[in-house]
Amino acid sequence: MVTKSVAQNRPGFHGITVSPTTVLGLSYSSTSMASLLHPVLLLLLPLLHVQSSFHQKPQWPLQRVPVVLPQQIEERPPPHFIGPAHLEVTSSCSPECHKKTPTPSYWDLQQFLSYETLHSNGHLTETLVGIYGFNPNMLKSPAAEQGRSRAKRQIFGHDGRFSIVGHDFLLSYPFSTAVKLSTGCSGTLVGNQHVLTAAHCIHDGKNYVKGAQRLRVGFLKPRQKDQPSNNSTDNKMKFQWIRVKRTHVPKGWIKSNANDIGMDYDYALLELKKTHKRKHMKLGVSPSAQQLPGKRVQFSGFDNDRAGQLVYRFCKAGDETYDLLYQHCDAQPGASGSGVYARMWDRRRRRWERKVIGIFSGHQWVDLNGASQEFNVAVRITPLKYAQICYWIKGNYVDCREG
Repeated sequence: MVTKSVAQNRPGFHGITVSPTTVLGLSYSSTSMASLLHPVLLLLLPLLHVQSSFHQKPQWPLQRVPVVLPQQIEERPPPHFIGPAHLEVTSSCSPECHKKTPTPSYWDLQQFLSYETLHSNGHLTETLVGIYGFNPNMLKSPAAEQGRSRAKRQIFGHDGRFSIVGHDFLLSYPFSTAVKLSTGCSGTLVGNQHVLTAAHCIHDGKNYVKGAQRLRVGFLKPRQKDQPSNNSTDNKMKFQWIRVKRTHVPKGWIKSNANDIGMDYDYALLELKKTHKRKHMKLGVSPSAQQLPGKRVQFSGFDNDRAGQLVYRFCKAGDETYDLLYQHCDAQPGASGSGVYARMWDRRRRRWERKVIGIFSGHQWVDLNGASQEFNVAVRITPLKYAQICYWIKGNYVDCREG
């Protein structure tokens, strides 16, 4: 297996550089433009420039998101922490299978988005939610491009993953937002005290896993000044661990189990006991695959087969449903929970922004017309999920209306 480094070349990492607009290939000044161009063309220039900029800059969609608010909190019996964490989730339900499932009603969504909160002292509560400003048309799946791994390899052809080496890269944004969970999964910093990860890293669909009560999040530590810089040292990563104070898991995951169609709600948010010092990734509503730059997604995580390394990968997105994004990004167990992100132009802030648009969940294969098809699957951050996760982070809905 070839290990690649991004120290010299970081494909999929650099942004798009937009060159200055020219008219008919000629440079011009504002004083001479009127004498060179017909008045009608002058009126069209702003429109031409907007269209040119639109094609050159993939832009985050402007949209208002609904509101998901807690309505009632109920006590639940202390959970039994049974079984080890599963570092991957498999499903035999193809994209077509997901698309054929009945559209959930308002009451279904209210149940799915209600959530359990596990506290570090073992205390468990269930929060019932209300949904406001919800448009049922949001449930329509985006336009699609085109549906049990026998070896559970999650690698498609040539291994396209890149091991991130050198502390200058490991501790720089966006790689620095990747964290490791004590249960063996990965996660992404999405707030000053918050980590987004996969629900199956904490709960197997029926019970909380061993280690969930004393869950910790690991941050890569910088090398000491007197520590020599060599490959053997760089590859031995050390973590600073912070305990988790609260864990939120949607009931849409808990009502299912790790082997059925419940991948739609395979996400969880962790609240740390103390604030970290790093820049975090912003949360974003997932655009359709067609809107992504080059239809490409990317994520970084701690794959088990590359111990002591942070692994980055990028690939084109494939098919999609309203809740799931299918792709062939190479991954191995341990990468589950990684934040899938994209970099696009933010029209409000007039700058490029990276945002987490999904959570890497697991692997699935299906036999379609006698041919085996394999996918790696990410849970998309839909408007409703954005509203819920944002509320968990911000504690209010006012700051969560624009995705």
